[in-house]
Amino acid sequence: MPTPLYDNLRDLARRNPLRFDMPGHHGVMESAPLGAVALDFTETGCTGDLFGSGGDAIEEAENLWARRFGFDACLFLTGGSTQGVHTGLALLAGTGSAVALDRGSHRSAYHALALLDLTPHYLRRPWLAEEGVTGPIPPDWVEQTLRQHPEINTICITSPTYYGVLSDIPAIARVCHACGAKLMVDGAHGAHLPFLGYEGFRAADVVVMSAHKTLPALGQSALLFANGRSLDELRRMGSVYGSSSPSYLLMASLDTARDYMEREGTRRYRQTVQWTGELRERFPALRPGNVELDPARFVLCCTDGFALAEALRRIGIFPEMADRGHVVFLLTCAEDAERISRLKAALEQLGAVREPARSPCPPPPGLPRPVLTPRQALFAPRETIPLGQGEGRISAGQIAPYPPGIPVLAPGERLEKKHLVYLREIGYNIDGTGMEAVCI
Repeated sequence: MPTPLYDNLRDLARRNPLRFDMPGHHGVMESAPLGAVALDFTETGCTGDLFGSGGDAIEEAENLWARRFGFDACLFLTGGSTQGVHTGLALLAGTGSAVALDRGSHRSAYHALALLDLTPHYLRRPWLAEEGVTGPIPPDWVEQTLRQHPEINTICITSPTYYGVLSDIPAIARVCHACGAKLMVDGAHGAHLPFLGYEGFRAADVVVMSAHKTLPALGQSALLFANGRSLDELRRMGSVYGSSSPSYLLMASLDTARDYMEREGTRRYRQTVQWTGELRERFPALRPGNVELDPARFVLCCTDGFALAEALRRIGIFPEMADRGHVVFLLTCAEDAERISRLKAALEQLGAVREPARSPCPPPPGLPRPVLTPRQALFAPRETIPLGQGEGRISAGQIAPYPPGIPVLAPGERLEKKHLVYLREIGYNIDGTGMEAVCI
């Protein structure tokens, strides 16, 4: 009988690609023999219960993470950071309330708005024209939003961003708490940062991290941290969004990833930070200056990121993502001198060492006016139409080209002519792209 997916993955692995995407083990690290089916248990009474009463090995492993990162509680997630974002917003915002949301939030946050029937007020980010990416969220912008909308009970921001930009979480947390609001951070791309000495996450009320993105953990394994909340509270709400049969292999990989980082991984990550600095000096790249960056995120600046990423894939090098002016590489504790040398040689061969001609991407036009709530937009009947013919229609989903990586249009908002003009200006193919429109 055919096994097309299994065969495709085995064939790809045999080619030994140079992976700089997620998961963070890059296919070259095994901190424990977790692939063995002998470890693939369910709840037996001996194995523990992720959403049970505790007092078992799972809770012991979760507590080790909580203590290491300086939080009151930690819940293992086998549904990725998506499960954590849903759980965190349910814990902090509840249902039917108002929240202030990073406009560049992951789509899971937009889905949570609909599932919890939350009213969003969007936080914009300053546009860094020279770098061609959005900057950190200014704390005073958060304060202004909270003063204007005192009904907001939760702020949700993303830090670091896909491009490695870090916001000042402690300062934002102080603003939130002074105004009576809670702070949730989608730190999906930052699980390695506390091992490198970064302590900013501790100031937040809830933080979600994808261990599988930047640590040697299996795909879909993630972590939910909280201050001022008990593990029982995290279990109760986490069980709403998680499988009642969570994978023990994923949970075990979270346990072994922490152990590896404490034994050897932190040292290796510090070496990776040095290599990242060398790459940033050798090639045109985002560098720390006016903004704080993830020290292990290598964001190459180039004239055509899509073409360069495709050229890299053709020679067996897989970056994490690309936009028209950047290629993003996830560098982790999986790197060694030989892998970094191969990457340097490939970039030099492809001409990436030359300073790119800057083609600044303008920021999106002002925020559209919402017509429907996120919940109404998600569950309304919809149809797919050519984007270029969508003027006046209400979007059922997100239209978020990279860059800038933030939605020009979010669910429930009306597409106007100025949005089409902007999308065409930045090279978006509005004539060849479909739009999911609400049928009203």
